[in-house]
This record gives sequence, structure tokens and C-alpha cells, in this order.
Amino acid sequence: MKIAVLGLGFMGATHLKAWMQVPGAEVIAVASDEPQRLSGDLRGIQGNVGGPGERMDFSRMDKYLDWRDAVANPAVEAVDICLPTHLHAPAAIAALEAGKHVLVEKPMALDAASAEAMIAAARRSGRILMAAHVLRFFPAYQALSQRLKHGDLGPVRHAVFRRRCAAPAWSAWLGDKRLSGGAVLDLLIHDIDIALSLFGPPEAISATGYEDLARGIDLITSQWHYADRTVVISGGWHHPKAYPFSMEYTVACDGGTADYSSAGRAPTLYTASGEEEPLPAPEKDGYLAEIEYFHQCCSQEQSPEACPPEQSAAAVKLAILMTEARGRNGEKVPCPI
Repeated sequence: MKIAVLGLGFMGATHLKAWMQVPGAEVIAVASDEPQRLSGDLRGIQGNVGGPGERMDFSRMDKYLDWRDAVANPAVEAVDICLPTHLHAPAAIAALEAGKHVLVEKPMALDAASAEAMIAAARRSGRILMAAHVLRFFPAYQALSQRLKHGDLGPVRHAVFRRRCAAPAWSAWLGDKRLSGGAVLDLLIHDIDIALSLFGPPEAISATGYEDLARGIDLITSQWHYADRTVVISGGWHHPKAYPFSMEYTVACDGGTADYSSAGRAPTLYTASGEEEPLPAPEKDGYLAEIEYFHQCCSQEQSPEACPPEQSAAAVKLAILMTEARGRNGEKVPCPI
């Protein structure tokens, strides 16, 4: 399968490295509006996880300053969209209409209507559409998901998902809510998607927090209300540059509590009988596992059941509902999803 990667920021570079490890896949085109990056010099890129960018060899690839030209390349069979969020929907729809499979970075789109339009375009074209919700493929979160699906821990009573970092300073567009959606849609969409995949949509949402994007602050604590449990999603951007990145979860069940933090706690189960045991986690890199899965879905023309676009669209709707609930300062807002 021949692939074009659109966007050469942190995620574009990360996806490129993964594609180069997938047998049967070949990146034949890249697109960026920055000529230096098209030269293969990605040393200036930055992100929350992983190492710094590096120099890559694009000598055998077609290089485009405009993503539209890459989409129009007749040799391209699939596009990997790592462009700023406001371009996700137009790029995905254009690629699907051109008969390409589409992997699009999270969040799927800036609004519900755009996400639904992407799904409709995929149905019309008969091509695969998948949002790159990589947390579903991260070992620590797969460990949680697999153990909960095993069923031996009994009902989930309470769950907390937390993710926080400094306001992103490496791309100016991230600080513009019209382009990125802010921290809730850009950062906490990971935890929204995981909670949605594990528990389904809540009956109602409440939230409190504070937003001052000019100062690099966008924080929220949201409760998802179910008949039998509460899920808390918390975090956001804490001032520019200095605040460290971390992600974590704590999920309490009748049979024990699962806990993890990227700041130093491996996935662990603390059982109701007082024992402590590691949660077995896959060893494969999450980005590689995600790319391999998308490639498999395209090759076999199978819907991405492990990360369906309908749930990715629902995650966008829930993120927007959370920000609306924050503006109502703790009032419960019904969830129509």
C-alpha cells in the first residue's frame, strides 16, 4: 500500500517512523507548508512524548507544499493526516472522495457536523476511515482494557483519567481555539475516547474549570454520570513550557483497583484481598501498533472495529459537551449521545 503523510510536525514524524516498519507499506509522498521539513530536516519538531525530531531521507518521495496536491496523486492509496485540526475534515473528505483510505489524527474534527460529514464520505467511497486514537493501542491502557473485559473484577464503581502538560509552545495554531479546540478537544480527547470505549456515553456530564488561553491555561475537571458509576476526566494545559507532561488512570472495581501513571507507576492491580500484581501489558509501541492495525484494515478491506469512526465522532461531541458544561459551573448537562 502506498501512503502519503500530510503534515510533518511531531505526529507526522512519529507516524513516518512507524510506517517505515510496516511490511507491505511504502510512504511515497509527504506534504508540509514548511520547505525545511520537506527537505527531511525534522530536527526542530517537538511533542509531549518521545524524543526530538531527526533528519529523514525523503529523496525517493514526492514532496508537496500543498496537501491537496498529495491527495490528487493517483499513485497514493491511503493518506495519513497529521495536519492542524481545522484541516482534518476538509483533507479527509477530499481524500475519501479521491478514493483513498484515510487515517486522521485525533481529534477527528473540530465539531460534530464535520465528523459526521467525514463518516458519510467514507460510506459513499467505500474506503476505510479511522481516527488515530493511539491510546487504544498504548500498552498501559490496553492492559486496563483487557483486564476489565476479562470480567473477574466485577462492576466498575469509579474511574479517574487525568492528563496534563504545559501549554504547547511548538505550534502557534494549538493556542488558537478556532484551529485546535483548546486543551479539552486537543489533549483530553485521549481520555474521553478511552472512557467512551470502556463505558459508553454517560447519562449526563458536569464540569468545572478555568480557561485563559492567552496565558496558556485551559483546565477542566469533568464528571460523567452513569446509573452505577462516576467517571472523572481531569487535566489540561498548565502555563507554557515548564509544567511536565503526565497521564494516569485509577479505576476502582468491586474486585480491586487498577492504577497507572506515566510519572512512575506501572499498570498495577491492587486486589480486594490485599494483594498487588502487575497488569500484563503488550510490549509493542502504541504508534506502531496503531499504524499496523490501520494498514491491516485497509489491506483486508475491514472496518476498524478496534477504533470505529463513529466512536471517534462521539468523542468530539463529548469534548464539546464538556466545555459547554464547564461554562455552567458544575450543573449537570444531559448527554444526548
